[in-house]
Order: sequence, then structure tokens, then C-alpha cells
Amino acid sequence: MTTAYLNRIATAVPRHDVHDAFVVFAEQMLNDPRLRAIFRRMASRSEIAHRYSFLDPNSTSGHFSAHDANAFYRLGNFPSTARRMELFEQCAPQLMKQAVDRLALSDEERSGITHVLVTCCTGLYAPGLDFEIVDHLGLSPSVERTMIGFMGCYAAINALKLARHIVRSHPEAGVLMLNLELCSLHLQETQDLEQVLSFLVFADGAAASLITAREQGFGMDSFRAVMVPETRNLITWKIRGLGFDMLLSGQVPVELGRALHEGGLRADSPGIDLWAVHPGGRSVLDAVERGLELPPHALAASRNVLSSFGNMSSATVMFVLQEMMRQARPGQQGCAMSFGPGLTAETMRFHAV
Repeated sequence: MTTAYLNRIATAVPRHDVHDAFVVFAEQMLNDPRLRAIFRRMASRSEIAHRYSFLDPNSTSGHFSAHDANAFYRLGNFPSTARRMELFEQCAPQLMKQAVDRLALSDEERSGITHVLVTCCTGLYAPGLDFEIVDHLGLSPSVERTMIGFMGCYAAINALKLARHIVRSHPEAGVLMLNLELCSLHLQETQDLEQVLSFLVFADGAAASLITAREQGFGMDSFRAVMVPETRNLITWKIRGLGFDMLLSGQVPVELGRALHEGGLRADSPGIDLWAVHPGGRSVLDAVERGLELPPHALAASRNVLSSFGNMSSATVMFVLQEMMRQARPGQQGCAMSFGPGLTAETMRFHAV
């Protein structure tokens, strides 16, 4: 059976670092001084130094700009879903082009692309990003396009699973995968501390990847999904009148750690050298580390991505895999793992070529 390989990964983020500005803004949004104090304490423990957005928190234009964060998010007058989707349609193609161009496809690789896969849960329009990729790269109009939408943070693993099926069925296939999220579009005005804390970790980012049968990068060996029973309500993501409304319960790390410790993925742990774990937040990484009894250095790549970029939903695990790919030694065994609605862990076993 043909082995599919994740040949290489390129990533991109917008230019505005918004983390510090968001902490100030979110604290001002909370009316209760006690909640403000708790938020300040939790923000200082988040282990996030930078998060990026296409919205500019330091705009001094003096007039409304589509990219002016202070004009876009005004307390008492947050934007409608329609306004947020207008900005997605304007800004998502720009970020896509950055990521795809950094993939630096050769003419041979470009002509060999037969499939385009796109994951996104933060915006949608049609014709969408799949068409934008075909046009930007000048691909054949007969390229097969698949949109994997609204799956949340684990969507990239599902897309890699689909890419593996494609290459195993058609060894001559070339799959271009894009994972792109503009999470900063969906900030909500709220006094719910748990919801404000969930906004503290999310950011914008994109990853582009090439998957073929060429023996280069990471060989994708197997996939497994693990659903944690009775946790369906801990992560939800619904479209409402004022953007996409997320519920991210503080119980997620507790339930995730318990599930990992009691079984589920524990049997897959022995023999793994590389752990590419989606950094959903510091508490999530701590729960995985405890649940699988990993040494502190095992999640270094995940913690570096969290600190440098925050949580970019589906794109984030690809940032971790990119960092890991730079350092991996031939023959090392790895496990990529992302979490999302369900509560579900999607995993991929891989090996370094």
C-alpha cells in the first residue's frame, strides 16, 4: 500500500501583534472589579506572549478603517455577522497567498497538484478560498476541491486523513492543503468571565502543506479519533447574529486529562519520540502532559507555538508540525493530536523520513 507523506509546511500570520492590546481591552470590558482581577491573574499565567490579527489595535487614522480594531469593536456596538464576514472575504485571501507562496512550489510540484483541501471554521463565502487558491497558483480548473468546514481545532488532522486516502488511492496525486482561520473576527461583548478567557488564547493564522507519495518529510502512518463520553456540551461553536458564538468550558482540560489518563490514547504512547499536540491553551497542554505522563520537554514545540502565536484553531497543529519537521531525525516516531467539539481528540501517527 502506498504511503502518503506530508512533504513540507509553510505558515503565515497577519502583521499586527494584538495580545497586549486585547488584555487591556478585555479588562475594560468587564464591569466587575473582582472579575477584572481574576482576568488579569489568568492572563499573566496564559504563557502567551504574542497573538496576531489582521485588525490593527494601534490605528491612529482618525477615521473609520476596515482594519481598525478600535472602530470594529466598540463597546455597546459590536459588529454583525454580515460585517464580520465582509472582512473575512477581504482578508482571508491575503493570508492564504502569504502561506501558499511560502510553500515555494516548484513548477513540477505546481503542475502535479490534483486536489485542494481547505479547512476553516471562522468564515465562509462561495466561490471561496478553494477557488482563490486555484486562481492564485494558476492550477488546472479540473483540480478536485474539498472544503472541510466548521470542525474547529481538529480539522487539520481530518484533512490530513483525507489527503492520505487520496494519495493511497491515487499514488500520482498531489494534494495542497490550506488551514486558515481568522479567529479575531469573533470577539463577543460579554460579562461572562469564562467566555472572555476563551478569547484570550485565539488568534489569526494559516498553514499551507503539500502531501504526495514522494518520500520526504513525515510519513503518515495511521489515524484515530477518540470521543470523550458525556462531554458534548463543553465546546460549542454556533453562528449567531453578532458573529460566531463559542463556548469553551473550563472543564475541558480536566475531562481531557482524565480521558487520556484512563485509556483512550494511552495505549498509543509507548515508542513515540515526537508529540505534536495542539496548544489549545496552557491548561490543555498541562493536562495532556499529566494524562500521558510525558516529560516536560515533550511538548516544547507546542508550548513555543502557544507563546509565539496563540491558538489559531485548525492551523495551529500545523505550526507545531512545521517546527518539529525542522528538528526531527530520520526514523523518529511521532503522534499529532488536536482537540475540538465532541469533546474529541483526533490523532495521527507519523514517522520522520
